[in-house]
Amino acid sequence: MPLRIALAQVAPKLGALDDNLQHHHELLEAARAQSAKLVVFPELGLTGYQLQDLASEVAMRLDDPRLASLAAATDGLSAVVSFVEESADHRLFIAAALIEDREIRHVHRKLFLPTYGLFDERRFFAPGDVLRAVPSRLGVGMGIAVCEDFWHLGVPQLLALDGAQVLVNVSSSPGRDLAATNEAGLGTATSWRILMRTYAQLTTSLVVFCNRVGVEESISFWGGSEVIAPTGEPIFSAPLFDEGLFQVDVALEDIRRERISLPLLRDERLELQAREIERVIRERAGLESDSTAEPGSEAGLDLMPGEPEPRPIGFRSRREGAA
Repeated sequence: MPLRIALAQVAPKLGALDDNLQHHHELLEAARAQSAKLVVFPELGLTGYQLQDLASEVAMRLDDPRLASLAAATDGLSAVVSFVEESADHRLFIAAALIEDREIRHVHRKLFLPTYGLFDERRFFAPGDVLRAVPSRLGVGMGIAVCEDFWHLGVPQLLALDGAQVLVNVSSSPGRDLAATNEAGLGTATSWRILMRTYAQLTTSLVVFCNRVGVEESISFWGGSEVIAPTGEPIFSAPLFDEGLFQVDVALEDIRRERISLPLLRDERLELQAREIERVIRERAGLESDSTAEPGSEAGLDLMPGEPEPRPIGFRSRREGAA
């Protein structure tokens, strides 16, 4: 029997937590009425993205009754929702939670907080430091990541190696590079589609990508949510910029079939990766000589200190010219 996934490609109201919570409840009921078993909302779907100093005002601890109310609406459903989490020591995280059977089953804190271009997340949020797959009522392991996490290739690989068969990325990706030369007419969409297809194929996992829409402070979010088969082939692509609740039917048995016929995860050499990563860490920290540095370089440096800068080709010093 296929699994029906509902992609909630929404445009949350910035800072309006109660309004967004109500909309989540409505969409959960709409998804249930359409026989969906997994509902996925985008990054910070409960709060909006450009929060800045509003982040502390909309933050919720995991024991917040509003989260409990949302979890209580998941009888017979699994859902991935995203919000600002406040820890017991008052750190703020961009979080995504798997809620099902009336409880919070798993929480992922965004690991990588971009500070380039128009992004300034590290100024307002703390990065997470735990990455885990989790069993779900759907009968498959789930791996959850938030937006930028998937721009670091170790994240989907580690989730799949940890037991995830379905990789879920929730995102608030702004649209950039509008050009007809791109696959989707939008450079951001083209980049994300390449990532999703690559990760699905290399991890032989079902990949679910849910991106928001709408405009916040002149920043436009493009949507284009997708579901990708474990072969890397797209199953469904939502329209760009349009809000909606999109239903997708997937065959979970395709994961088993692909992993048996293409045993990439089975053949990964984790001991090799662990050994070489440890070597790189020690070399970067100056604890061992750097195998890629120039001879004579001090520990932790790539070049010898005080080495003269190279001259442009074809120029000689005055002394060389006099000779």
